[in-house]
Amino acid sequence: MTGRRLPASLALLLLGLALVAAACGDDEKDKEGSVQPQGDELVLTLGTKDFTEAFIIGELYRQVLRSNSINVTLRKDIGPTEVIDKQLQSGAIDAYPEYLGVAVTVAAGRDDAGDTAEETYQLAKDFYAGRGQAISEQTAFENVDAIATTQYFAQRRGLATVGDLSRLSSFTLGARPEFEQRRQGLAGMRDAYGLDNVKFEQIAIGEQYRALDRKQIDAANVFTADGQLASGSYKLLEDTQRVFGFQHVALVIDKDKLQELGGSKFMRVIDDLNGRLTTSAMIQMNRDVALDGQDPPSSPSDSSEPQACSEEPTSAHGRDRAAS
Repeated sequence: MTGRRLPASLALLLLGLALVAAACGDDEKDKEGSVQPQGDELVLTLGTKDFTEAFIIGELYRQVLRSNSINVTLRKDIGPTEVIDKQLQSGAIDAYPEYLGVAVTVAAGRDDAGDTAEETYQLAKDFYAGRGQAISEQTAFENVDAIATTQYFAQRRGLATVGDLSRLSSFTLGARPEFEQRRQGLAGMRDAYGLDNVKFEQIAIGEQYRALDRKQIDAANVFTADGQLASGSYKLLEDTQRVFGFQHVALVIDKDKLQELGGSKFMRVIDDLNGRLTTSAMIQMNRDVALDGQDPPSSPSDSSEPQACSEEPTSAHGRDRAAS
């Protein structure tokens, strides 16, 4: 991480989304006052995974909680689920945003993550409840693992689906290390599509598109909300067997810490923000960060006081929430 600042437009977008989400959802919130119990100086230690979108969501959570008088220590770049979940269980962090399909297949270790987004959510909720943890409502958007090639490679070889890769004599797939053994990863692809012709190449998150452009790999594990896809230079291969599952995001938090921070009042703040995080909003933020080569801001608003709750959300993302 370089620590460089975001362009002003993206910093304002991040801050604007967070502050809009801090707005009152109903009159009851005004009557109840601050989310954090009065007189307490409690701190939430919030972790994030090791890629751009995780940093953005972590920063949004930090800002919206801060605007509701909750102190947050943000620990970025901890690692994938296999790493960050251990941090949560050990108490090193209190909470982190997790992709629910990954939660079910990696943290819970299930082969079956459900046939719908709702089933996936309930499986995750039940799993975490059994460990003394709670989850928020899921985000409006989902960001699913996918397989991409360059448009040129796909056109020359007649590729439209992941299963079409089985017709090639061989191909090289680039992905982050943990993807190779995951059920919602290469292990599942091999079973579902019979891909015995694949050579796996470890590629750091963020380097997949450069590796495709340089022809170092033939196909790459990407995410469906990646900003680079807006260029039109890459072909997403359809996952007809839904190997990669449903990947909405929810905040996972220790139940004791949740109660210390206000319980349902606290969670309502997160739920409101999650509902405003649409696919279009995340693609735009991911694109701005990835293509500008900048990191999410450590704090665009550190010099300001916590913001008061406004009466009506006015964000464009709030208005298109139902359409996402």
